[in-house]
Amino acid sequence: MSAPKIAQTAPYPVEVEAGKSYFWCACGQSANQPFCDGSHKGTEFTPVKYTAEKDGKAFFCGCKATSNTPMCDGSHAKL
Repeated sequence: MSAPKIAQTAPYPVEVEAGKSYFWCACGQSANQPFCDGSHKGTEFTPVKYTAEKDGKAFFCGCKATSNTPMCDGSHAKL
């Protein structure tokens, strides 16, 4: 499996709405980070669906190394 492109070495803070689904970019190629824009087509990567449980700020992983996809787990600090 190829390694994803590191989009940025910090999380993306995003205001999310309860019940709404978001599709996190797993490949790092999307021009619409942290969300998928279809750039993964033809690769082994697929976007990760996230459905917000409540309104508020969510921190989506930007380095693509999290073990808690799609949320930031601090892995960027080790890069």
